[in-house]
Amino acid sequence: MPVVDQRSAPPAPRRRPAPRPAGRKGPSPRGRVHGLWPYALIAPAVGGMLYLLVYPLVRAVLISFQDFRLRQLIAGDAEFVGLRNYRTLLSDPRFWEVVRRTFLFMAVNVVLIMVIATLVALMVERLGRIGRTVVLCSLVLAWAMPVVAATTVFQWLFHSEFGIVNQSLTSLGFGSFDRYPWFADGTAAFAILVTLIVWQSVPFAAITLYSALTTVPLELYESARLDGAGAGRVFRSVTFPMLRPIFLLVVSLEVIWTFKAFVQIWVMTRGGPGDATTILPVYAVQTALSGQRYDLGSAASMVTVVLMSGVLVLYFRQMLRQEDETR
Repeated sequence: MPVVDQRSAPPAPRRRPAPRPAGRKGPSPRGRVHGLWPYALIAPAVGGMLYLLVYPLVRAVLISFQDFRLRQLIAGDAEFVGLRNYRTLLSDPRFWEVVRRTFLFMAVNVVLIMVIATLVALMVERLGRIGRTVVLCSLVLAWAMPVVAATTVFQWLFHSEFGIVNQSLTSLGFGSFDRYPWFADGTAAFAILVTLIVWQSVPFAAITLYSALTTVPLELYESARLDGAGAGRVFRSVTFPMLRPIFLLVVSLEVIWTFKAFVQIWVMTRGGPGDATTILPVYAVQTALSGQRYDLGSAASMVTVVLMSGVLVLYFRQMLRQEDETR
């Protein structure tokens, strides 16, 4: 068999590179301008957001590290004092009492909001078309009421002399509630504020949960009922696992909402009687305004942000850990 010398074989013809199609030499200047146009459109909104949100936060952080009182507010010659304001704040026994009350206020509100909102969402899902429309419209109207207006209405409802609550209780035979001063009792004022916060927050949570309930496949409910599961078991095994991300979102928003509830407390009680309704945002404003200690007020605000972020981080970690265990 003849042996062919591969070195003597003619070389393979080289392939010429394919000609570059016309029009692909790179983006034209006009195309680059069109690519930047969307960013130019959103630039004013982004700039406004940074100015309205980021700048006040940075300014508050700077003031919390300064000796910033009324004179520094006028003259503008504040001196940096490091962590002195935070040491003063953390050594105040009243501050820790306010922290404890803030977490109690948050826990009571969030639990009541989530329980009532879940029950309302389940009820709306089972109503007919007319009943569902009436309930949803009522929730939207309650949600749309301005915070100050709703707080003023609650003030008049529990007014000691002209309030309809005292008149109704007295007409039912409870004579001790004649001219009863609700806002002079710390426990009663705390309960009224909890009622107001829950009333304002339930519509958003209920509508959000009802919207999520409509996405659950009906076949899952039918299969669970065929297996003999009751209403409670269906909720635990079908509804809640399917809506876990929405529950996580709603709880997180309600934690933020209740943690920074300032307007309702300031309009209704200003933190009184005594400190019965003083939570961290109210404490920060009281500290800043009562003695013009804007540095301590800013430090209290920063501690509030850190505590709220810590609560949310712990909650997220717990929920993610549970999701990993169920997979």
